[in-house]
Amino acid sequence: MKMKQTILPIMAIILASLNLRPVITSVSPLLGTIRESLHMSAASASLLTSLAVLCMGLFAPIALKLANRWSIERAIAYSLILIGLATTSRYFAYSAWVMHVTALFAGIGIAIVGPLLSGFIKAKFANPSRIVGIYSLALVVGAALGSGLSIPLSTIFHSWQISAASWALLAIIALFFWWKPIERKTHSTSTTGNKNTISIKQILTSEKAWLLTGFFGLMAFMFYTIMAWLPPIAEQMGYSKHDAGMMLTLLTIAQMPATFLVPILNNRFQHRAVWLVACSLLELIGLSMLLFSINPWLSSVLIGIGAGGLFSLGLTLPIDEAEDIQEASFLAAMTQSVGFVFAALGPLFVGLVRDYTGNFTAAIIGMMIIVIVMIMIQLKIGNQKPHATH
Repeated sequence: MKMKQTILPIMAIILASLNLRPVITSVSPLLGTIRESLHMSAASASLLTSLAVLCMGLFAPIALKLANRWSIERAIAYSLILIGLATTSRYFAYSAWVMHVTALFAGIGIAIVGPLLSGFIKAKFANPSRIVGIYSLALVVGAALGSGLSIPLSTIFHSWQISAASWALLAIIALFFWWKPIERKTHSTSTTGNKNTISIKQILTSEKAWLLTGFFGLMAFMFYTIMAWLPPIAEQMGYSKHDAGMMLTLLTIAQMPATFLVPILNNRFQHRAVWLVACSLLELIGLSMLLFSINPWLSSVLIGIGAGGLFSLGLTLPIDEAEDIQEASFLAAMTQSVGFVFAALGPLFVGLVRDYTGNFTAAIIGMMIIVIVMIMIQLKIGNQKPHATH
């Protein structure tokens, strides 16, 4: 019985996490086909990703209010329904505005689920590091499935609309794990914990909270930027489109073990500054190799390991620093809100610099500076004792 009580929440977390990226990553491989089919400009097509990522930032703050009103489980279940309906609607996407609306509503659902999963993990597990590793890994796997299977699905069904809509199946499966507890239990996990309220003003003026937010923002900025621009950078170095795409696949594969293992290692050898800085240094070395056109295959592996470790630590830190469920949810919402809005600027920054200079040299140097600033913030985070500031 005890094992069942542990396994079911873990399965629920995995299935919810799998829904948080395919609606975004499944678009990229089909973008050329979608543009041609719907007569979209490049700027209009770019909104299919940017709208979702912006919503992930802009709507994260409402997650806590919804959880306080309904409970964490109910808010996540309703958000999964929203993601599922938005994804299903892509079956009827015969004009550009339909795709934009689906990106908007899917982004809102993702924005709510993300922070609340942090609160759910804090509530259900005494030692959350391993669970955050599983949560992070499921996010990466979901992203990889979305990008890797979109074209095969469109080939099988002879329709990009069916391919884009098929990811709604993940939401339907996840609902079996999130809706049933709601039916059985009137009072599900609340974010209020043992306190009636948390001092939002106190958190918003806390150095700890802003350091975590700054780190998450810079980490997400780097992640989305390198995911968007690694293939074009490799192509400029003389590699084929196929090889450049394979480098991105290699980066994603390298992410997976780091995403799972780094939070566990951080928990076992409790010196988080070492793990944070080590992962950032791997990104820095990888970027340096790209700058000097040295072995982009190895560079992809190093950046992937670094990005995977940083991503899972970015999800872990709000849970570690929080004293209760509500604070964990609020800190996660705060870091993800600012972080994803800032991250949406990353690909645009590189594109503008590339257009202005005619190459990627200045853009890569800019990304290296971002990583160096991130290391400075990480050193400050690492020197703080958990729960020192509240």
